[in-house]
Amino acid sequence: MDGFDAALRQLAEHGERLALLDAREAEHFAAVGERLAELGSLVTGLGSTLRDQAAALAHLQGLHGQVADLTIRLAAILPADGDSEGEGEAGFYRPPQAPRWWKLHGPEREQALNKLAGWVEQVYRPGYGQLAANLGPCWQDHPLCLYALDIASELWSVLYLQATRTPGVLSAQAEYQTRILPALAGQMLTETRRCGHTQHRAAANGAAGRQS
Repeated sequence: MDGFDAALRQLAEHGERLALLDAREAEHFAAVGERLAELGSLVTGLGSTLRDQAAALAHLQGLHGQVADLTIRLAAILPADGDSEGEGEAGFYRPPQAPRWWKLHGPEREQALNKLAGWVEQVYRPGYGQLAANLGPCWQDHPLCLYALDIASELWSVLYLQATRTPGVLSAQAEYQTRILPALAGQMLTETRRCGHTQHRAAANGAAGRQS
């Protein structure tokens, strides 16, 4: 009987150990299952991220193609550096900094005035008929005329000193001719029609006539 009891105790001990092993394996399998579930979620998330990145890359490639197309179109419109239509004429005009008439004095003012006077005598008066005929001879004494002629001359340069003429430029030229330049000419006519400079000049001319 003692041997039988000892055998039963051993069996009981083995059963307890097996139960502990089963519990441990169950916990282990549960932990492994949770980890696999987490990895599955991570893989799913990575797949979504990769799809998003692929879509973003495709979009960037599309943008690159659009930029390349615009570059080609721009190159067709604008001349390359150094291109010109004639001797001494730039192919693409770039407006300079606007004169600061309110603070220009001395040689700087004279230089700016000479530039405007050159455009008035070479382009404005020969080419714009009645509009130019209304410009008072004392325009250099009127800041309004200086601003207006600066705008008119630079716009003219932008529109006409180009290597090519696109439909957009042609439309802008028409607007300049029919709306912008007449409006500026009207302002300068009003400014110089009855100004003190004209009256003083007329009085001086009358006095000179009487003396003669």
